Amino acid sequence: MMARSGLLARHRADDRGSAAPEMAMVLPILITLILGSFELGRYFLHEHTVVKAVRDGARYASRRKFTDYNCASANAGAEQAIRDITRTGSIGGTQPRLVYWTSQSTITVSVTCDTTGTYKGIYNGLAMGAPVVTVKASVPYTSLFGLLGFNTTGFKLNAKSESAVMGI
Repeated sequence: MMARSGLLARHRADDRGSAAPEMAMVLPILITLILGSFELGRYFLHEHTVVKAVRDGARYASRRKFTDYNCASANAGAEQAIRDITRTGSIGGTQPRLVYWTSQSTITVSVTCDTTGTYKGIYNGLAMGAPVVTVKASVPYTSLFGLLGFNTTGFKLNAKSESAVMGI
């Protein structure tokens, strides 16, 4: 009986291999943290891309001629060019800034005119007042977890930018 208790005591004192069960318990948490960090970084990168794209579209719209706008909308050619610049970065471009940004219907272009004041400089003599172009985008976000089979629908990347038309 003495030999058995000595054997058991040695096994209890032996801590070799104890790291394996600990790692098995911690590994799912570590993987979740790592994937979550990747996803969060990717989300912020794509959000920044949409914000920059909308800003580029508004900046481009502000440099078009005054005749491209009335107080309700932009003409069809100008609106299409603004949407192209916003989504692809070039007029007539086919490669979107984000792989899943496939539809231009996610972009809205609107024009308002401020006729409340008296304007000088480039706006002097404009009957419609100072036109301001607003470009908005609401892009459905595709998550890395969606690629792994999880349902991630419903997330959208939203951005809005306004710019006064300078007619340059």
